[in-house]
Amino acid sequence: MVKHVFIYSNDTEFSLPIKEKIRAFFSNSSSLEEDAVLTQDTDLIICIGGDGTLLHLIHELNFPETPIVGVNTGHLGFFQDLQPTEVEDFLKRWIQSGQHVQLYSTIQSQIWTGDKMTTLYGLNEMVIRGRTGSVIHLGVSIGSSFIEHFSGDGLLVSTPAGSTAYNYSLGGSIVDPRLELLQVTPIAPMNNNSYRSFTSSLILPSDYTLRMEPEEPHSFVQIETDGFVYPFQNVKTIRISYSKKKLRCIRILGHDFWKKVKDKYLG
Repeated sequence: MVKHVFIYSNDTEFSLPIKEKIRAFFSNSSSLEEDAVLTQDTDLIICIGGDGTLLHLIHELNFPETPIVGVNTGHLGFFQDLQPTEVEDFLKRWIQSGQHVQLYSTIQSQIWTGDKMTTLYGLNEMVIRGRTGSVIHLGVSIGSSFIEHFSGDGLLVSTPAGSTAYNYSLGGSIVDPRLELLQVTPIAPMNNNSYRSFTSSLILPSDYTLRMEPEEPHSFVQIETDGFVYPFQNVKTIRISYSKKKLRCIRILGHDFWKKVKDKYLG
């Protein structure tokens, strides 16, 4: 049976030769066909680039259900499992037997502005901010319980997959992606005689919802998800929770998350 592959690549000098090399492999194989666009018949997405390229892919293609394998031509490469020299061997093995697929949970943010509700999705995180350079004041509830009047630069809500990204640079914890939880990390929280905010991350079960309400009328709120920025006016309520969308990434034999953490951060 012929398998269908969709290739997604950035346009750097490191990625384009890999893309052409993969296409040359296709021309010599009767088992593979390249899809011009992603369809229901596509068996595999090959993403060439860094983690940023993969994030562009999933947002552009609306979190596809097709399994993805990443070829790392970027820097950290947490999602990109293959090195360029491993691509041909991987494709040969994949044609014969397939590979292990790891599921990654995603989160959603529902933003109410008056009577309108907008939903955004993220793989790594959601970031809630005010205007650039301004403090944001939020009433924060977890489930049905009011928790705090937050004041600071913003709040970041990360998935386990996103715990090694912006969350980690803010002092949040690294979380094994096999766990299901949400991590809420404050960004420059204020603590003085006028304002009191949590200064460390909060860990929530995956079935909980985080609710935030701006405490200023006609509030401007900026939502950032995986590096994509969305401004909103007159925000009433923001709810962040787990999403039903799942990302499927192929993992090669010997993949170990904690070894990757050690190699990427400790050398």
